[in-house]
Amino acid sequence: MTDGTYNGWSNYETWRINLEMFDGFEPSDYLDGHNLSDEDGKEKATDYLTDVLSSLAAFDIEMECPNRSGFAYDLAMSFLSKVDYREIAEHMVDDVAAELV
Repeated sequence: MTDGTYNGWSNYETWRINLEMFDGFEPSDYLDGHNLSDEDGKEKATDYLTDVLSSLAAFDIEMECPNRSGFAYDLAMSFLSKVDYREIAEHMVDDVAAELV
């Protein structure tokens, strides 16, 4: 189930990583100083948060597989490569912006 949409997300990998790694994640902790009142500010915040989420997910896997090798590590990294972190970040930025209104 890696092609098409899944539970409203672009694919299974994006849905699963959002659910498993970012449920309870507080994006506002990372968005201080970003202006979310206009589209340009939201775009910059989304770019930044996309990088943060991608790094956090990779770090999580690297902590589980500290030697960064082997079949399980390769599978996990392949799975992460299919995640649309921007989609997750857009949802988070929109949620934080809505709370500010």
